[in-house]
Amino acid sequence: MEFQTTEQQMCYDRITPWMQDLFGGSVLKFEDEPLFVINFGSAVASTRVTPWDEDDALITTRSYVVTDIDVTPELTYYLLRENNGIHFGRFALDAENDIVFEHSLVGSTCDQLELRYSVTTVIKLADAYDDEIVTRWGGKRALDRWSSW
Repeated sequence: MEFQTTEQQMCYDRITPWMQDLFGGSVLKFEDEPLFVINFGSAVASTRVTPWDEDDALITTRSYVVTDIDVTPELTYYLLRENNGIHFGRFALDAENDIVFEHSLVGSTCDQLELRYSVTTVIKLADAYDDEIVTRWGGKRALDRWSSW
């Protein structure tokens, strides 16, 4: 695996055993990039370590909540209002208009407790919201999307 910076590699090496300790057999570690994938209920979340500036790294956990959805003003209003009550992370639309939920941590200061809260918050909120969004606005949950490939 190649890393873009020393800080990215140091962060990845530090959180790898934490991910195993926290999520055990439910975590999939990629061999070719600094990425972990976890499945919970109908949600799938990825945790990626990326460089941040020249002297740090970001740990970003992202879940595709709903894909293949028609974005409407009502839906975007709903997501913005829900963001207002969420303490860690945010809903967003990616370049393909898929609904994602993500949260980032500063790699150099992250500890195991912060990582646990970040990852579990993302995946639990994605699992909690995906059914409601699909019922109200259509689209596919992450698990449905990947099981159809």
